[in-house]
Amino acid sequence: MIDVIIPTYKPGEEFVRVIRGLHNQSVKVNRVIIMNTEEAFFEGVANDLHEYIDEGFIEVHHISKKDFDHGKTRREGIAKSLADIFVMMTMDAVPANDKLIENLVSPLSDETVACSYARQLPKEGDSRREQITREFNYPDKSVLKSSADYDRLGIKTFFCSNVCCAYSRKIYDELGGFVPRAIFNEDMIYAGKAVKQGYKVSYTAEAKVYHSHDYGAIEQFRRNVDLGISQADHPEVFDGFKSETEGVRMVKMVVSRLFRDGKWYEVIPYAWICAWKFMGYRIGKGYKKLPLALVKACSTNPDYLSEV
Repeated sequence: MIDVIIPTYKPGEEFVRVIRGLHNQSVKVNRVIIMNTEEAFFEGVANDLHEYIDEGFIEVHHISKKDFDHGKTRREGIAKSLADIFVMMTMDAVPANDKLIENLVSPLSDETVACSYARQLPKEGDSRREQITREFNYPDKSVLKSSADYDRLGIKTFFCSNVCCAYSRKIYDELGGFVPRAIFNEDMIYAGKAVKQGYKVSYTAEAKVYHSHDYGAIEQFRRNVDLGISQADHPEVFDGFKSETEGVRMVKMVVSRLFRDGKWYEVIPYAWICAWKFMGYRIGKGYKKLPLALVKACSTNPDYLSEV
């Protein structure tokens, strides 16, 4: 049995396409558990989803914005499921075909695999730099990662994404699940813990969703502040691994490909965005030494910082 858990906030037409795609999978999804932030924001899609609600394919649980947390809210959704495999998704991860779930859960037949995450394809109309970034992070070849890959892959060993990721419930319960409080990165924190306990993480390129964001410099800055904070708060996972090394490798690849593709005019705006990303990451990593008011102004989730 397979359940899907999706946190939502102000869902729209794209989310309706996600549900329709999940409903038409070659391997049946038992139900979709929606953890929605603010009931009023769900009204816009309720009519489009009524048939799925009526048949019990989806169930909706509403929470207030002040109660949302990347770790806690997902834990609460998982607690409502009795499935031996559950899939975490975001509300904007659109299944690329009807084989998504079938391909995604396949690696979990190996009892040493804790989780299996999908390939993320760029959406139509994305900038070339975003397309290349997706190719860098989500290539067309699958890979099974374990602690034996630390020297070769570094932090990429436990790179994982809850945009679309299937989990073994047995291993999830054994490891204690997602951290109860997370500003960001709850997926990598869990994957890092799993790998350190001897389990494996599968990147499953055959499982595909359309998901990408052409974020600007300030959006990337704020997201990377939160990324840095998440790493600073979990040294048990991230100490000894440098995100900067992987970041530099990605920048070199993107710039090289932009020139090769004749998109040289995208290099300067890309470099500007990268500078903001790096600045945000460094602020997040060192946030405990900075004024709290400054860090809260930079973060996308100041409520998390109020409880630190």
